[in-house]
Amino acid sequence: MGTPTHRRQEPDVTVTTPPAPSRRSVLSVLGGAALVAGTAAAPAAAASPRRRHPLQEHLDRLVHEVGFPSALASVRDADGRVHDLTATSGARVPVDGRVRVGSNTKTYVATIVLQLVDEGLVGLDEPVETHLPGLLRGPGGDGREITVRQVLQHTAGLPNYTGHFGTADWFELRDRYYEPRRLLDLVAEQPATAAPGQEWAYSNTGYVVAGLLAQRVAGRPLAELLRTRITEPLGLCETFFPHPGEQGFRGEHPVAFHRDSAAQPWRDITLLDPSWGWAAGALVATPSDLNRFTLALLSGDLLSADALEQMRTTVPSPDLWEGARYGLGLSSSPLPDGTLLWGHGGDIPGFETRGGATEDGRAVTIAVTALPNAVASDEEGALAAANAVLDAVRAAFA
Repeated sequence: MGTPTHRRQEPDVTVTTPPAPSRRSVLSVLGGAALVAGTAAAPAAAASPRRRHPLQEHLDRLVHEVGFPSALASVRDADGRVHDLTATSGARVPVDGRVRVGSNTKTYVATIVLQLVDEGLVGLDEPVETHLPGLLRGPGGDGREITVRQVLQHTAGLPNYTGHFGTADWFELRDRYYEPRRLLDLVAEQPATAAPGQEWAYSNTGYVVAGLLAQRVAGRPLAELLRTRITEPLGLCETFFPHPGEQGFRGEHPVAFHRDSAAQPWRDITLLDPSWGWAAGALVATPSDLNRFTLALLSGDLLSADALEQMRTTVPSPDLWEGARYGLGLSSSPLPDGTLLWGHGGDIPGFETRGGATEDGRAVTIAVTALPNAVASDEEGALAAANAVLDAVRAAFA
């Protein structure tokens, strides 16, 4: 597909006001039907001008100045009001459409593992070998020495498999299916990045291990665990984990774009087999569903107080963004006023998502429909594009 036209289009906006949830009533609140502005229109003469949400300016900038094809956002205020926004340079973008949320998947998988810890079936400081005997052997790491906590915290020293596909062309990989064990085979002979527990280094490999561990202990497929333990109890009807070989979205979604450099035309990468991401990054959700999940997690609706405290015990994570610290599948970073923003973020060809939630009930998720390095012509430009998304997130909390 060619480069999207840069015709300015007024965004669609919906505003909902759900009841303020109590700590334990969130399941019934989020399980209800979504409220959509759909009342009969008043006569034109009596219509009042629609107030633009302050974040709209930042979404417009991401599209019309930074160069992302489209952007979506969902914002929840402290009073419970929800604002869903879009901006686009071309084709219509559905309000609160489904997007690939990439590494946000890790927070869901870590939550399942911590639920198993709450149930006494897994110990955070026991070796991976206890539940996955013989899985990790070789120069990249030994499961007898790597703990469950280190896998969830990215301190296991496991080499990152996403740098070892044998090709850098995502259009060659979009139709390729990977079994989870095959992903581990990609780095079976690669050296460890460090001894277990010695340093923090982001590794998708660790979350493939975490997904396999959850399946082994619970005795059920990962997709089912995500559905029965998280999305169904919370009423997250727009969130799903793709079936093996599934490349689509099951609902309204924007077009996703990718290209190897800014000198090339945009290409449609909406249909994609995300099996190479699996437990590290295959999930699909809407921005508002992602907000609801993070708020429920922080409210203690998914984990015990002790497990949530373990999840939010962080170490420095210098490879993320300024001020970021990483816990167990959950990161924190300070907002300009010093408030901690809890979330994760995700990158997958066609989408980048950033955002999170605060303890006072505010949340925002912003999704753009291309990766920063597909927008820019060099590394410096890609970093600037990525920072522009982060700036928009911070602006939503201002």
